[in-house]
Amino acid sequence: MIDTALIDQVYVACFPCDMRKSINGLSALVQLTFDMDPFANHLYVFFNRKGDKAKILRWSNNGWWLYYRKLSRGTFKWVFNESQTVKGISERQLRWLIDGLSLNQPQAHCPVKKRLII
Repeated sequence: MIDTALIDQVYVACFPCDMRKSINGLSALVQLTFDMDPFANHLYVFFNRKGDKAKILRWSNNGWWLYYRKLSRGTFKWVFNESQTVKGISERQLRWLIDGLSLNQPQAHCPVKKRLII
């Protein structure tokens, strides 16, 4: 699994991506289409139109990481919304997506916001 300990944010493309793109093409999409810094401490996630392939781009210290996942059966539960270019999600939601679940998990425990012990 992807080490997300040092990741600030996860961004997912809201449009299908051409999976022939590699590091240079995806980082150009991040910079030109998302209007974001591809060298930031973020994960950038891209899905193909069929929803059975995903690529995740990440910059780390002095080089790029490109994670690729192709499902043998089924699809990722990502719904494209081409009125947006990018959507920020949590690291937890990314794990759900990669595991074949939707972003909305009504049975999941909600994060506790209260920080009071006594």
